[in-house]
Amino acid sequence: MYTAFYGLTRKPFKMTPDPAFLYLTDQHREALAGLTYAILERKGFIALSGTAGAGKTTLLSWVLDKLPASQVQSSVILNPTLTRDEFLEAAMLDFGITDIPSSKAARLWSLQKFLAQSKMDDRISVLVIDEAHKLSPDLLEEIRLLGNFEASDQKLLQVVLVGQSELDDLLNRPDLWQFKQRISVRLKLKPLAADEVGRYVQHRWAIASDGNPAPFTSDAVTSLARWSTGIPRLINSICDNALIFAFADTSKRVGADHIEAAARDLCLVAPAEPARNISKPVQSAQSVAQPMHSPGVPPVSIPRPHPARMFNWYDSRLQHRSLFVRWASKFGLA
Repeated sequence: MYTAFYGLTRKPFKMTPDPAFLYLTDQHREALAGLTYAILERKGFIALSGTAGAGKTTLLSWVLDKLPASQVQSSVILNPTLTRDEFLEAAMLDFGITDIPSSKAARLWSLQKFLAQSKMDDRISVLVIDEAHKLSPDLLEEIRLLGNFEASDQKLLQVVLVGQSELDDLLNRPDLWQFKQRISVRLKLKPLAADEVGRYVQHRWAIASDGNPAPFTSDAVTSLARWSTGIPRLINSICDNALIFAFADTSKRVGADHIEAAARDLCLVAPAEPARNISKPVQSAQSVAQPMHSPGVPPVSIPRPHPARMFNWYDSRLQHRSLFVRWASKFGLA
């Protein structure tokens, strides 16, 4: 509706988890490093939790998209509200195993054979479970037992649990202590800080407009940060609706009034008034655009963070900088 009016090549605030629009904050780089490390080192169980809409699925999609299919194969479960038999069948089908035996014993043998052959072919098998906070304790026990597929030197199946913050509470239950012991890496994503909202908006706008500065005023970004509380999914929803309101006004600028109209139209809860002693004021989308774009500079592309910065967090904990740098170069992350 408004793409031509604002000179866009595509919509910048889609609700789908498009890895092309991934905005890497420091915490996202840490999570990216942790996921890459755990998968490539065959660490077994990995947990990624965070606020709903924080970008967990988008981050994971980016990782799986960048790792070459010739070396990493994945099975993704999007709806984990399944029985044990249904879960096992869904995992096998997404791995490409079409001949599913009727008995559970035969299914487990078939899956183990598939994973062993994948190891011989030097391929890493990753089982991704989205919305993992909805898993029942009974199904978590089934997943734990899948971790028993292992060779003498490494795990045959890497399991990534992705869920909302409730996933942490679930994994901390006393009756799931055996499962918790098997998790080798736990990662978290939080909402964006207020001063990151403008940069997030500019990042997505630049990708959708060949590097042009976003039309959101400073007041609009301030209002957006308050109404969205820094949650990327809400930022996208509010911005998309605000652009429709601005387009209806034939306005080339998106103001705070458009943001508030969009937020109220979405029935969002009115935010609390900001504190007066905020040390870091929210930056406008246009003010942060200057370092990213100037006349004669090629259009902004998807950022590829330097390996030394991307893996800084795990470097400090594990002293694996040289290993991460090699991974980054090998898998196109540098």
